[in-house]
Amino acid sequence: MPARNTDTDVPLGRQDEIRRLGALLDEARQGRGGALVLRGEPGIGKSALLEHLCRGASGFRTLGASGAEFEMELPFAALHQLLAPVTDGLAALPGPHRTALRGAFGLESGAADPFLVGVGSLGLLTETAAERPLLCVIDDAQWLDRASAKALAFLARRVAAEPVALVFAARETSTMPELAGLPAHRLRGLGEADARALLDAALRAPLDERVRDRILAEARGNPLALVELPRTAGLAGMAGGFAQPDSVPAVIEQSFRTRLELLEPSARLLVTVAAADPIGDPGLLWRAAELLGIDASAAAGSVPLVEFGTRIRFSHPLARSAAYRAAAPEDRRRAHEALAAATDPLADPDRRAWHRAQAAAGPDEEAAAALEASATRAQERGGVAAAAAFLERAAALTAGPVRRAERALAAARAKLAAGEFDAAADLLTTVTGEDPGTAAEADLLRGKLSFARRRGDEGPTAHLLRAAARLAAVDPDRSRECYLDAVEMGILLGGLDQVAEAARNAPLPDGPSTSTTGLLAGVIALVGEGHRAAGEILGPVVGDPDDEVWAARPSLGYLLAAEFWNFDAMHGIAARAAAAGRRSGSFHALPAGLAMQATTTAHTGDLGATTELISEEEAIADATGAAPLVYPRLHLAALRGRRPEALDLFASVDERMSLSVQWATAVLCNGLGDYAAALEAARRAVENGAVGTAGLALPELIEAAVRCGRRGPAAAALSDLQERTRAGGHAWGLGVEAYARALVTDDENAYREAIDLLQDSTLTVYRARAHLLYGEWLRRQGRRRDARAALRSAHEPLTDLGIESFAERAAGELRATGEHARSRTAQASDQLTLQETHIARLVAEGATSKEVAATLFLSPRTVDAHLRNIFRKLGLTSRRQLRGLPGIG
Repeated sequence: MPARNTDTDVPLGRQDEIRRLGALLDEARQGRGGALVLRGEPGIGKSALLEHLCRGASGFRTLGASGAEFEMELPFAALHQLLAPVTDGLAALPGPHRTALRGAFGLESGAADPFLVGVGSLGLLTETAAERPLLCVIDDAQWLDRASAKALAFLARRVAAEPVALVFAARETSTMPELAGLPAHRLRGLGEADARALLDAALRAPLDERVRDRILAEARGNPLALVELPRTAGLAGMAGGFAQPDSVPAVIEQSFRTRLELLEPSARLLVTVAAADPIGDPGLLWRAAELLGIDASAAAGSVPLVEFGTRIRFSHPLARSAAYRAAAPEDRRRAHEALAAATDPLADPDRRAWHRAQAAAGPDEEAAAALEASATRAQERGGVAAAAAFLERAAALTAGPVRRAERALAAARAKLAAGEFDAAADLLTTVTGEDPGTAAEADLLRGKLSFARRRGDEGPTAHLLRAAARLAAVDPDRSRECYLDAVEMGILLGGLDQVAEAARNAPLPDGPSTSTTGLLAGVIALVGEGHRAAGEILGPVVGDPDDEVWAARPSLGYLLAAEFWNFDAMHGIAARAAAAGRRSGSFHALPAGLAMQATTTAHTGDLGATTELISEEEAIADATGAAPLVYPRLHLAALRGRRPEALDLFASVDERMSLSVQWATAVLCNGLGDYAAALEAARRAVENGAVGTAGLALPELIEAAVRCGRRGPAAAALSDLQERTRAGGHAWGLGVEAYARALVTDDENAYREAIDLLQDSTLTVYRARAHLLYGEWLRRQGRRRDARAALRSAHEPLTDLGIESFAERAAGELRATGEHARSRTAQASDQLTLQETHIARLVAEGATSKEVAATLFLSPRTVDAHLRNIFRKLGLTSRRQLRGLPGIG
């Protein structure tokens, strides 16, 4: 019950909170939306503040929803509740967004990508807010189903330029991770004066002063406790001292239980049925009561704490939980059984299955099968967490050990996909039996779990190798796939030598060799015999970006292509991964493809296109709440060559990206002429021996070592580089090897060979670096005229591309020959963030605000806000002026 000042209908003692909420509304009225999470213990007054906020939201349209403890397994239940009044606006949304929302709400069949549901919800809110400002209030957010929580958190991060305010109320102990990053305010207990005033208002009869003081002490400023405890003062023996529950909510719940204990059995059972039904449908309640033989109309008249009207409402969520927990287990099962029987199996099969499962006292195959069907429907709607909960309960209700293991594995798989790692691990401990397929599947899941948690008794590869060995006799094809998964994990996490040794035991196919067997043989050769032997085996597979093996393992293909300096394969595999992510609408696969594509594009020197790809990947990460993939940013910063900016980025990166940071540091410092730092960074990258990264760092080590007068390390690194590039036989690698060889041997013909090999390549950065190294060598030979030509061939493209450090190095060399190097024309993009540059480029190409918004998962208003910032920074007044700007159009 809210703490109110009856004169002004304002919650007592909440002036600061009211001001903050009022400021949120004021900002939203001006088109500067936002979100706030009110946190506090049960009964502290969160709901009262939401009610006050809604009453005072003059000019706003208000939408509301509330989480329900017993609906946490039903995907998108709360989101549907919030948006149901405005679903008429679905017709105005783009087709994919409309379809996703209709699928999520069960209005049509088909899969609903959770991210598209979020984007569609944003579109629906912004369309609604076009008429007048919009206030969304979400009470009991600690009980939101996970699918709704993700969608609502997405909305909260995306309304900064919209006339939309979202306010959540959640219990202080809520562990809902989706809300963790949102602005929050913690409600504390009322001060002593306000607490006394509220207690006085709640008293219906004189109360002993000692009891009054006891209530004030036990309530600790909790408004609901101050109102509720006096009602049971005599019943609980408060004058003689309370029983001592360990928290204020426990005190309140005990008070509710005390009141319920006075009811007749039929009335108590009716309250139990009401507590077991989360939707509060009176028709359902009356049908269930009839099945139980309860005269509902007579019983309802004597029930406290519950309002029986057009909706069944408890006075507080603690009253519902108290009523449910106070009931005997048999009464709870009877309530659920009646509710299941009263629920329409066609209109609401999932709720019926849930009630039936709660009614089961032991194994029940029919109930388990119904839950399994509910899990399938939940997954189709994007409710992974809900599917996991259904499957977990289905496994618990299954008697047969084989079927129970299958369902436990399915539940563990869903828990892993939902990010509930500890629950997945617990489920895997229940999987037992002699079946090798089941045991192998459990090992595969343990491997994925170990990788996801980055901890465990064994590394991921050990689990994968064990699964592969188990499957060798019963499913050879699957066994080889597991060995290949272990190879990929070994490359990413280390331990490839041990994986390759184990992979020698992979079963051979009965028919012709496949890409999988070729890859396994190639990696075994790479570890045991070196690049030349491996190149002959791996070359055909790695050189075909369209091979189906890369559809499931693009990262593996990308790293192997980098190891053999095959740029075309790198580019093709990255482009395919990004295109597949776009086609599928999967915003899990697309970011990886975009990051790989951005990195390959950076190698060409097209920093503008690289920026667009990074911006798109970061937009997805920001919208989904994931961490952005940082390695393309490292490449961009290294090539651009701005020391403070790059070093700040490098310092912020997780240590798991240390190899990429070392490579990027080597490139940056070679460009800046800080060869000692470049040598140390490259040495660390090379020493690790990681497939892909170590090879790319070798030419940086050679250049830095030669400039530091360390010919021995340079020569050794050259030998390692030649092993890779000659095994690959591709122009990129051969060209880089040629200029590295020229550095070590002072062979002019090797410089010319490098330039010839890279002449027709799209890898402009490497061609320009070959010209730069040749020009530096020529100047040191006293051949100034020849040096100028080579240095101009380096300086001009490096300058035009914005490869600033290497361009300045070339300019310094030109000045040393007596020639003045032209300065770089200032780029408009220099003043903009990555996202602003991307938006400016899209608009310059003619995209509308709606089209840009769709690309970057923003609202059109947000795009317009960014454009205003862009215009201000660049001194522009119209979109047309963006066309042709250096670095933009």
